[in-house]
Amino acid sequence: MFRLELDPSAKLPVYRQIIDQTHFAINTGALAAGQRLASLRELSQQHGVAINTVVKAFKALEQRGLVQAGPRSGYRVVGPQPKAGGKAPGAARAGTSRYQARGVSPTKTEVHGAIASLDRGLFPGAFCKITEDYLTGDPDLCNVIHADGSGTKSLLAYLWQRETGDASVFRGISQDSLVMNLDDLLCVGVTGRILVSATINRNARRIDAEALRELILGTDAYLARLREHGVAIFSGGGETADVGDLTPTVVVDSCCSAVLRKADVITGEEIRPGLTIVGLASDGQASYEDQENSGIGSNGLTSARHDLLSSHYRKAYPETFDPGIDPALIYTGPFRLSDPLPGSRLSVGQALLSPTRSYAPVIRALLSSNRRWIKGLVHCSGGGQTKCLRFGRGVHFIKDQLLPPPAIFRTIQRVSKTPWKEMYQVYNMGHRMEVYCTARDARHVIEAARSFGITARAIGRTEKSDSGQNQLSIAHGKRWLRYAAP
Repeated sequence: MFRLELDPSAKLPVYRQIIDQTHFAINTGALAAGQRLASLRELSQQHGVAINTVVKAFKALEQRGLVQAGPRSGYRVVGPQPKAGGKAPGAARAGTSRYQARGVSPTKTEVHGAIASLDRGLFPGAFCKITEDYLTGDPDLCNVIHADGSGTKSLLAYLWQRETGDASVFRGISQDSLVMNLDDLLCVGVTGRILVSATINRNARRIDAEALRELILGTDAYLARLREHGVAIFSGGGETADVGDLTPTVVVDSCCSAVLRKADVITGEEIRPGLTIVGLASDGQASYEDQENSGIGSNGLTSARHDLLSSHYRKAYPETFDPGIDPALIYTGPFRLSDPLPGSRLSVGQALLSPTRSYAPVIRALLSSNRRWIKGLVHCSGGGQTKCLRFGRGVHFIKDQLLPPPAIFRTIQRVSKTPWKEMYQVYNMGHRMEVYCTARDARHVIEAARSFGITARAIGRTEKSDSGQNQLSIAHGKRWLRYAAP
């Protein structure tokens, strides 16, 4: 049963405590629509509060459309505030591919199918699930929590250490895990006051104390660097577990949580026809990076690893692959980690292990300057260039001015003969953050990115879909690659 918990000594005035607690109870279902509330006089007597204070609070709730006055100074619940959005379209339809044959889904169709019947949160069209503020109970705030990791990229760090003796590579894996969370949070408007928890599951026989130290110190070092650039993100601790029976090498994951104002949420509902799509390059070297970035990020590494690296790794390190995979798909490439990557100043190993770039400094600067410049954000992670199909309704995404694919993607395609259509589904192909804005505001986005040393340009636009379902058209050379939401 709902009961007010009032504290006259708190900084928040008592009438606001009544408003916030009642509003939160209605939003979370603790008070059901139609339920009769205690009378104003009863509440005044129960809590030793002046009746005028209770009246003031309930008048405010009535103005919000949450309660309605009834007879004998009583009120009934009208219902929660309407939630924005509707059912978001699913990910792009996936066919059989090299990526899937290796046990990975580029579109996570199974995952989206499994969660289709679950509550989609306050803003169903948003990039991340957003809930009521269960942490403080403030109806004007909301909570967002996100978990992700560096995926199979940690296996590449393991191979690198085994072949070179250099454990410092694991610092980049810490960054990868953090960025895969942080840059998803950016897409709903979170740019600060973020709390992080990191989890390392290792096989202690293969991942030694030096590698573990680099992972732990790498997390703190990267958080400190982000704070230097104005992104308020802090460590809340974590867990390190030795699980030799569960993993042959190491798994590095993290979880980020934040509280933000509902009014500041980027809901995804503004991704609609008539916008310009600005792509922020994934390669090069940003002003806040220590080294050149190949652009690979942390998606598609299962295929990138096997398509680029030679059979030497299959023979020398059987612990780094699933023996159930077709042998014709295991380490089928021509390279070793130390070999030069064609068309690049990086070696193959350096390119594959480039720490994933965060766009947090850029997005923070844009949102601080003028939130209205950004109508939507899409992090092109799982699903690559087709990730946009999950957002908006009845939108035809047309990408006809993409940035040139970086050397690592060109090399993967050349040596593996992976169809270009699949390449765009698996990899970011040159930009990993999309900003949706008006044509007039695109210049602000481009200038902001360039001020951090990141190439950016208008890579496409949105139009109304003829089918009523989301569609994507990518111009590749003289032909078009077509994708549709299921």
